[in-house]
Amino acid sequence: MNLSYWEIKTWLSNVDFTVIGSGIVGLSCAIRLKEQHPNSRVLILEKGMLPQGASTKNAGFACFGSLSEIMDDLKSHSEDEVVDLIKKRINGLQLLRETLGDHTIDYKELGGYELFLDSDNELYSSCLNNQEKVNKLLYPIFNTNVFSFVDNHFKFKNIKKKVSFNKFEGQIDTGKMMDALLRKAISSGVKILNNCQVKAIEDYNDVVHIRTLNFDLKSNKVLIATNGFASQLIKQPVKPARAQVLVTKPIDNLQIKGTFHLDKGYYYFRNIDNRILFGGGRNLDFKAEETSEFGETTIIQDKLEELLKTTIIPNIDFEIDHRWSGIMGVGQQKKSIVKQLSNNVYCGVRLGGMGVAIGSIVGRDLADLLE
Repeated sequence: MNLSYWEIKTWLSNVDFTVIGSGIVGLSCAIRLKEQHPNSRVLILEKGMLPQGASTKNAGFACFGSLSEIMDDLKSHSEDEVVDLIKKRINGLQLLRETLGDHTIDYKELGGYELFLDSDNELYSSCLNNQEKVNKLLYPIFNTNVFSFVDNHFKFKNIKKKVSFNKFEGQIDTGKMMDALLRKAISSGVKILNNCQVKAIEDYNDVVHIRTLNFDLKSNKVLIATNGFASQLIKQPVKPARAQVLVTKPIDNLQIKGTFHLDKGYYYFRNIDNRILFGGGRNLDFKAEETSEFGETTIIQDKLEELLKTTIIPNIDFEIDHRWSGIMGVGQQKKSIVKQLSNNVYCGVRLGGMGVAIGSIVGRDLADLLE
């Protein structure tokens, strides 16, 4: 592509910081950089028309982990590590709310529920038996018990009579959140170039050369915030994980309020605009969903529809209005990777499906590596 003098001068010259990826992490990082370096030139390169990955494609859960998810984390992490993870998620959500405002992102703390299928006897018993232990672990953070068991009053079918309840869980409007972050970044002077895929970066110690599909440029520093797509640019222990979602057409008198988890958090649903947003099913075929390709599969979409019919809204006719997928970044450990990779290159990736909760704080911490 032959760029004009004006294009090169205005957008691609004397770039102090280039952020790759305009999701929650990338935008939060760019905003933080402009706060710390008001006179700097900050450029974001985004490969999609809108932020790719999961930032505009998630379910809008402002959560820090269901009871069974936390118990599962305790199998592969120490108690201190799990507490640190949850603290970071809570602090990240607080930072997001303070940055944009609850009204702007339509934040509502309606509580979160975890359902257990009638066949989930072992998981159900384990959660009942370990609830006190998890509450004790989290008590220093909340100064009260987080989890309790309450009656299933939502008329869900084929699940246990009691459901796990967490009064501190909230929800947001994902679209409003990302629109607000984009507007905040632009108003602070950050430049964003969309449909601009980065193919390679090379650190020459005094400057970084960036090669895109359309042009090359130089930047003093580069900060990579591509999460699930990180392996396309850098070698770090993070793998892509696709999450599939569907949304029904509006349903009259839909009484479901709050956020809901099922099967260790592998399924999740909520009411949005009197529709059911329902996602998950990655555990049906982990290998196939370990991909950076967007798309839907029959096995998962059929399972989502089946659970809607048999469990979530039985005896209610519904139609599917939208289907989509998002790409998360996961790994063996839940802790995100925020580190310096070379003299002038840094990364903030592997958010482990908790982008809404920790994206803001990972972006801030990524920018702070340069201080």
